[in-house]
Amino acid sequence: MEKEPNEWGPKAWAHLSAVRAQSPLIQCITNYVSMDLVANTLLSAGASPAMLHTIEEIPDFTPHVRALYVNVGTLSANWLPSMKAAAQLASQLGKPWVLDPVAAGASGFRLNACLELVQLKPTVIRGNASEIIALSRASVGPTKGVDSSHESMDAMEAARCLAEASGGIVAVSGAVDIITDGRRVVSAHNGVPMMQKITATGCSVTALIAAFVAVDPSHAFEATASALSVYGIAGEMGMSMAKGPASLRMHMIDCLHGLDQAALLSRTNITTLP
Repeated sequence: MEKEPNEWGPKAWAHLSAVRAQSPLIQCITNYVSMDLVANTLLSAGASPAMLHTIEEIPDFTPHVRALYVNVGTLSANWLPSMKAAAQLASQLGKPWVLDPVAAGASGFRLNACLELVQLKPTVIRGNASEIIALSRASVGPTKGVDSSHESMDAMEAARCLAEASGGIVAVSGAVDIITDGRRVVSAHNGVPMMQKITATGCSVTALIAAFVAVDPSHAFEATASALSVYGIAGEMGMSMAKGPASLRMHMIDCLHGLDQAALLSRTNITTLP
């Protein structure tokens, strides 16, 4: 395992700087629980969120976005057609889109919905280990709801297989984040455990991935790793001022907004795995 601060720190800073300079419009079809933190995460990073999910608006709106983010957290039969229509349109137009398969293995309906979305070729799939394993195996099994019952490293082979099958990047969140395109694998080591005590941090980092990929779609692998590291660094810096989950949430948003080059160059911790 080889740490590469000289390579990844500048990449992370370049991606964050591009988001701030370009303010990409990111369409978010995400769950009710996450909408607030997702929107504020994107705004604090410099992107422009649009929380638009009505199917009647997709033909007019989606062609104008830089990237699409689809999150199935509070999935319903009414929302699924919107998700599929937006993803299909984004793919047809060559726009990156990112899938968060929340609790993919919790029910047959949810798993089938996620598998149908994977067929529409997401640029990136980001989930916890249990979600990625369920998608890779196409199987329903015991879950802890949106929480993972596996460590991220347990899902490395499942992530590789899913990346090869989908043709996209797969990111597995956990104490250590795993990112793979089916061939290359890197791990991001930034973040603090208390981030797991704040609802929608996983949803929000997936939205940040969408913003980073929007400004560098030809390097989605690097953009995904950079986004995970940047979000983790904001959590680390916020933790130094926080007294608990609620104050960490506030400070994390502030720190993401104020991240500078020096912090990213010194703190980015991404390693290459065999």
